[in-house]
Amino acid sequence: MAISGYIAIEGPIGVGKTTLASRLANLFNGRLVEELAEENPFLSEFYKDRDRYAFQTQIFFLMSRYAQQEQLFSQDLFSKCTIADYMFAKDRIFAKLNLSENEMALYDRVASALEKNVSNPDLVIYLTASVDSLVDRIKKRGRAYEKSFDRDYLTYLCEVYSNYFFHYDKSPLLVIKTDNVDLSIDNEKIEYLAEKISSQPTDTEYISFDSHAIG
Repeated sequence: MAISGYIAIEGPIGVGKTTLASRLANLFNGRLVEELAEENPFLSEFYKDRDRYAFQTQIFFLMSRYAQQEQLFSQDLFSKCTIADYMFAKDRIFAKLNLSENEMALYDRVASALEKNVSNPDLVIYLTASVDSLVDRIKKRGRAYEKSFDRDYLTYLCEVYSNYFFHYDKSPLLVIKTDNVDLSIDNEKIEYLAEKISSQPTDTEYISFDSHAIG
């Protein structure tokens, strides 16, 4: 199975973005681009004290993501499929969630200059799940800096994501609810999704995975 273009996978923390990106990259023999979240030196402190460390954390992410995107697009993007476990626009989602008004004003000046040089994906896959499912997955993966994770923060993050993608129109969009699917092992549903991607969606489509079938 082979396709070309740039696919970005998005969704709240713990929803399975990296797992799906890796599996699709393997299926399509594509280039996998993973966000380097654990390289952010402020992240663990941010989870302990969001107000104090939000700006440092966000600016580091912004510059790191931009550097990665710049490197990505200096390559021959269309030589094969590129699948990323984030989209650059996510940085604003988190900035609006975490920064104060004054911090956001400064962030916006920097981000606006950088965004002009970043291309939109050809397709976005937005993964959703209930807060209960996300909390369970976050606990199971056991990242040290997520031990003090705030459930209320995750709930609000899901709301912000939902609002963002309700209005999203910059590229075709697949919206997938993942509560009842294990993206790491469910080959049938991953293959179904790959076929859907290969059909080159042109608008927003909703895919529902449940324990019995694909709807």
